[in-house]
Amino acid sequence: MRQLIDFPYKHVLVLGLAKSGEAAAKLLHHSGVQVRVNDQKPYEENPQARTLGDLGIDVITGSHPMSVLDGIDYVVKNPGIPYTNPIVDEAMRRELPVVTEVELAYRLNGDNMIGITGSNGKTTTTTLVYEMLKANDKGTKLAGNIGEVACEVAQTTSEKETMVVELSSFQLIGTETFKPHIAVFLNLYEAHLDYHKTMEHYAWSKSQLFAHQQANDFLVYNADQEIVRELVASANSQRVPFSLENKQPLGIWCDEEFLYYQDECVIALKDIMLAGKHNLENIMAAVGAAKLSGVTNKGIQQVLRTFSGVEHRMQFVKEVQGRNFYNDSKATNMLATKNALEAFEQPTILLAGGLDRGNALDDLGPYLKNVKAMILFGETAPKFKQLAIENGIETYDVVDNVKQAAEKAYRISEAGDVILLSPACASWDQYRTFEERGDMFMDAVHTLK
Repeated sequence: MRQLIDFPYKHVLVLGLAKSGEAAAKLLHHSGVQVRVNDQKPYEENPQARTLGDLGIDVITGSHPMSVLDGIDYVVKNPGIPYTNPIVDEAMRRELPVVTEVELAYRLNGDNMIGITGSNGKTTTTTLVYEMLKANDKGTKLAGNIGEVACEVAQTTSEKETMVVELSSFQLIGTETFKPHIAVFLNLYEAHLDYHKTMEHYAWSKSQLFAHQQANDFLVYNADQEIVRELVASANSQRVPFSLENKQPLGIWCDEEFLYYQDECVIALKDIMLAGKHNLENIMAAVGAAKLSGVTNKGIQQVLRTFSGVEHRMQFVKEVQGRNFYNDSKATNMLATKNALEAFEQPTILLAGGLDRGNALDDLGPYLKNVKAMILFGETAPKFKQLAIENGIETYDVVDNVKQAAEKAYRISEAGDVILLSPACASWDQYRTFEERGDMFMDAVHTLK
């Protein structure tokens, strides 16, 4: 197990546990750093806190007293804890570094890291890059939002292996020296404004992916988005654009038949299994990262001819009496749901709803032309009901959860219909994760008769 070497801080507070906090605390302790852990959940109900306590780590649970900052020179916080948290706010007032565990992962393995972010497509792109490296027999490990905690994976990653890391804005905002050797910036759309408050702050958070890159690093980016082009203009790394709209002599692009890396034909579009315009953008970004990592066209082709998608992202579940069920629970914003709706020409029953972040839903209207009914749940159900009415969708209903939604949709459907779970909202009002939401939907579909 690798340790942090020349780590300049001696007394570290880990604020908030869950998987990332536990992993960070264990790494720091293993590296000889004095660690204190603070978590809201009471000790008796907190197995992670008890595990860390057994290691001799100072554990304070049940509340967040300001005294947890006494003697501390560095804070590692759970990504979900907002910067308005009193402990975080006070730490910043004292000018203490406040980071997330990906900063520790970089300090262990930064020279061999591919970091991928964007508002949409992160999981698909990260998986594609990982599979492409594997297909070319390059040692690689998967980490971040998509897999295991990054700083935990980094401890067992050798100098010859590459970490492929999916990164959220919540993680990136808490970085100090972090810089992946290859950064991939997919896109930027309005999201997570309940956390970031402004689009400007959200964009700045995403830009931390490449803020510390240097001239020998690479940045693969979406040249079709003006906001992305403006953000990457300040990067010191070598910029590698991808575009669906224009030929990119220094990057990745397509014509009507083929996908190219610079002037090199990589694969015929007809040979790519993964469908959808948005997925073609993800594929181009993945090809850029793979080629920069030395993956051959043969390895890329092998993956793209067989890869059909990731779990909970436009995942075909089952055909029941001529109805095709799709699980797109990972669609936690409107853009993802727009992309899902665009993929179908058949009559569609849309299952949607979830956490209300204050967003209007009007932009979904033009994408509802094939939607014959809507089954709604969660905090945003009333907003979706109004959206249905405004767009002339006469069949709609509000249910308690996605299990009921699947059952109701089946009852009102006909052979040839698509029944699509694509919530356009985060899951946290009813479910711990979008995976839990998607699993409930799939379980319900498999019990239909």
